[in-house]
Amino acid sequence: MALSHPEPESTNLTTESYNLQDPNNSSIINLQKLPHLTDLLPTLKTYINPLEHNPFFHPSDGFYITPTDVVLRHVVYDISGTFSSPSPLLAYLRAGPRKQIFFDPTNTRAAIVNCGGLCPGLNTVIRELVVSLWELYGLRHIYGIQAGYRGFYSTDPVALNPKMVHGWHKRGGTVLHTSRGGFDLHKIVDAIQTNGFNQVYIIGGDGTMRGAVKIFDEIQRRKLIVGVVGIPKTVDNDVGVIDRSFGFQTAVEMAQQAINAAHVEAESAVNGIGLVKLMGRSTGHIALYATLSSCDVDCCLIPEVKFYLEGKGGLFEFLEHRLKENGHAVVVVAEGAGQDMIPRTDAQKEERDESGNLVFLDVGSWLKSELKKWWARDHPNELFTVKYIDPTYMIRAVPANATDNLYCTLLAHSAIHGIMAGYTGFVCGPINGNYAYIPLEEVARAKNEVNTRDHKWSWVRSVTNQPDFEKS
Repeated sequence: MALSHPEPESTNLTTESYNLQDPNNSSIINLQKLPHLTDLLPTLKTYINPLEHNPFFHPSDGFYITPTDVVLRHVVYDISGTFSSPSPLLAYLRAGPRKQIFFDPTNTRAAIVNCGGLCPGLNTVIRELVVSLWELYGLRHIYGIQAGYRGFYSTDPVALNPKMVHGWHKRGGTVLHTSRGGFDLHKIVDAIQTNGFNQVYIIGGDGTMRGAVKIFDEIQRRKLIVGVVGIPKTVDNDVGVIDRSFGFQTAVEMAQQAINAAHVEAESAVNGIGLVKLMGRSTGHIALYATLSSCDVDCCLIPEVKFYLEGKGGLFEFLEHRLKENGHAVVVVAEGAGQDMIPRTDAQKEERDESGNLVFLDVGSWLKSELKKWWARDHPNELFTVKYIDPTYMIRAVPANATDNLYCTLLAHSAIHGIMAGYTGFVCGPINGNYAYIPLEEVARAKNEVNTRDHKWSWVRSVTNQPDFEKS
């Protein structure tokens, strides 16, 4: 097989599409084209990567990533019989340092902003962006934008340096502050122009990424030589394409404490139920992984699977059987589960948060109430208790664990290497364990929902023995 690409001397090497061809000359790899600054200015000057002259180390052979290094989107295939792919295999450019860069570090001004809710690891990402831009590439003009998108036009940028951010990775929350909403496209891009920012690092979830797409498009429309990169953040792990978003593993680890407390409370009571609500507006990844890693959960309720309370195969019937069998039960519910079952007033049906999302009602409190009504109706003379635990803000506010801290560091490095190499309008993240650059728009419109037809959900049902609500 041969990989066709432009000649190495071409400065447009990074902007071309390549085709991996088989001996019959048919394309079998479709490499996603990534926007590049030379799309706007083909004659943009290049510079030798400062890492070449770093006094602490010299890049070894194979250190630099070439334009022909790619990461496949899918790596699992059925090869029974004669393998043939119905369409070219989707691939992305591999993340990492390039030998040539397109920014003069002495004249480059970088802006860092985080938006949306809190997430373990935010401060780690910000710290690593600052330290790596400063130490690896020699940037001395690095600024933090406070309070999310609205901070571009409502507050003055804060100058950042390695000494200032030194211990940030040990702190929960975000030192730069954050907020939802406040997205005013023209004010934001005007501020980017006014402040002379050449690079913009945007940290946030799917809503933030959709805003980043609009910022990138407006920058392109104005023909500004400004690199834009998204760093995906969401505790819920609902950002698509990439393996996972940062903060997720810390959230699962912290959820264990809530589940353990619920189990102790339930086990210590007569007919005790421990009810834990975990984060997950539209996806149940935290609830799923916490259930699998806990082994104390009797029922896991997620947004992707509708459930019902009454009747054969319903939640009440299952819990009654479990209470008779074990004397206690633990239920984990994602915040987005069962929202269609909770009664809403007309005002609540229209209520939205600052980001435009429908305001969810507390499924945990509602379910606790329904459980008490059910037991009082069907077993009026028997003891029963429900202990409801909502650890949402405890989980969001903690510092990242070791795994997420490492992940945040690699994300920050990947983002910097990509933007210095002239790429723009992209998101960095791991795909099948290898870091890659993905077009921003693709990530913004993708959704990572729990696939209830794959092995993970089957494992949940085998661990809990809960009803298959979809088939009952």
